[in-house]
Amino acid sequence: MSELINNSRYRKERLKELILKLHDGESAAKVRAELVATLKHIPYGEVVEVEQELIQEGLPEQEVLKLCDIHGEVLDGHIDTSAAQTIPEGHPVDVFLQENKELVSVCEKAGDLLSRISEVGESDFREYVLMLQGCFNELMDVDKHYQRKEYLVFPFLEKNEITGPPKVMWGKHDEIRDQLKGCIEILRTPGLKKHDLQDSLELLFIPALKGVKDMTSKEEEILFPMCMDLLTTEEWWNIHRQTIEIGFALYDPQVEWKPEGLDTTAMDQQAATSAAGNGTIQLPSGSFTAPEIMAILNTVSADMTFVDKNDKVKYFTQGKHRIFTRSRSIINRDVRLCHPPGSVHIIEKILEDFKSGKASHAPFWIQMKGKFIHIEYFALRDENGEYLGTLEVSQDLTELRKLEGEQRILSYTDQNEG
Repeated sequence: MSELINNSRYRKERLKELILKLHDGESAAKVRAELVATLKHIPYGEVVEVEQELIQEGLPEQEVLKLCDIHGEVLDGHIDTSAAQTIPEGHPVDVFLQENKELVSVCEKAGDLLSRISEVGESDFREYVLMLQGCFNELMDVDKHYQRKEYLVFPFLEKNEITGPPKVMWGKHDEIRDQLKGCIEILRTPGLKKHDLQDSLELLFIPALKGVKDMTSKEEEILFPMCMDLLTTEEWWNIHRQTIEIGFALYDPQVEWKPEGLDTTAMDQQAATSAAGNGTIQLPSGSFTAPEIMAILNTVSADMTFVDKNDKVKYFTQGKHRIFTRSRSIINRDVRLCHPPGSVHIIEKILEDFKSGKASHAPFWIQMKGKFIHIEYFALRDENGEYLGTLEVSQDLTELRKLEGEQRILSYTDQNEG
């Protein structure tokens, strides 16, 4: 046992020395060679402990943040995760990992597009930019992935007195978010020229993609294995319950996680009671429970999507026959990022006019797969006229348009046998 403790102490001291060498300007390649020669592999938990100790010993968090990418590069492939726990399907960490797969896939698609920029002709450049914009719009979904770490996972690490590494990782989140926003701003620049985009590749686009991909490695090799060791099943359930409030990133879980040995129903009921008093939603014209309002909204013959005043998708109905497919991964996504880049200007115009009070209703109708689809956007306002958000209502009116005369005799369209 003492040998294991001594080995751990030696590894951490050696890793600390190597990180400080990076701080002093030593090349990453040379430090990596030393790491391979003296340590080969270091357990994931010890990497976090070393970062925590360096901050406690006076190395500024900003300096650790600056070194984060370099020592991540040095450690890549040399972190021992053999002791990591098995992750159940649907568990919050499983969701994070599935999201990482999607994020890496989009990064690779965007990287492939960027690598072919020199081959793109002037006549095809606009279409090329739209494809790139679609990729970076999708990557902005990583904000929800990061928010769930920041607001749901990190507090439990802090409870376990692990404060430094989460702060450093949060700093990297902010850096990546800013880079992605910068990429999208450039791609949305009117009259963007090919040479302008090429000039910004090394400065912004490639670092943004690298930042997203590198963060997935840090999570999978260090953060998540450590969190699985530290957090209790009850704490993970609390994270799981609150995840939908922030939303998923490019992935909608297909399996609902049910932890063994935990009375989740009682926990959920207690949480619902504390959040909503007696569980009834009281309005001026009546009241209903959450199950009742859910049934009402999912039964009406229209698809509805609610976008709040901050332009974030907050809710959509889940009727049996949706017209447009919706996934829970759009929850809390900026509505602009939910539409093809070529039609974003229409959405922006609607939101601008709804917010200013210039308009409150925008109808459209289209032919889609032989069906007549009616789409309406409504501005939602409170009793004082303050803008609350926008409601999109879509209906398949194909059969209704065929109706003639009257029907006064009772009939059913889906009568049950019995």
